[in-house]
Amino acid sequence: MSGSSSWPDEFRTLFAEGVKRYRAGHRAVASFFTEEERSFLAGIGANSQEIFDFVEDYSHGGDPSFETVLLVTAIRREYYRNVQKGKSSDHIRDMDSFPAKAAEIDGIAWLPRIIEKARAKLRGEMPSDMMYGCGGDRPFLRRHKIHLADFLKFVWEAGDDTESIVEYLKSAGQA
Repeated sequence: MSGSSSWPDEFRTLFAEGVKRYRAGHRAVASFFTEEERSFLAGIGANSQEIFDFVEDYSHGGDPSFETVLLVTAIRREYYRNVQKGKSSDHIRDMDSFPAKAAEIDGIAWLPRIIEKARAKLRGEMPSDMMYGCGGDRPFLRRHKIHLADFLKFVWEAGDDTESIVEYLKSAGQA
C-alpha cells in the first residue's frame, strides 16, 4: 500500500479490492490479502480475519456498509494507538470464554455477549471464529437504535463499568 494517502483512503482501496477478490471466488483467508496489505492492517491494529469477515458480509448484501466498517476500524485503530501504544495483545480469547448468545443482563439477551465481544475487539483479542459486528450483533443493536461503532466507542469509554453500558443501551432504545 502506498504511504502517500491517508489510512482511510488506503483502507477503502484494500476493502474494495477485497470485495472484488471475494466476488471472484477467493475465500481462503490465509492468502486473501497480500503481505503488504497484511502489514498495513497490522499497522492499524486490524487483522486479515476480521476484515475478511466484514468483506464477506458486505459482499452478501452490503451490511455492514463500508462506512460502518471504516468507523469500527477507526475506533479499534485509536484504541490500538492510544491505549495499547501500538503493541498488539499477545492474548486471543477462547470462544468458550464469551457468554452464551442466550445469556442476559437485566433481562436483555445477547447483551453480555456483545459487551465482551466489543471489549475483545478493542483489545484485538477476538478469536478467528468470532466477529464483532456479526449477523447477530447488527440486528441486536439496530433494535436498540445504536450504531455498531457507537456501541464499540461507548464500551471503550465505559471500561469495566458494565452497568453504564446496560443503561446506555436502555436509554438509546427509548430515544
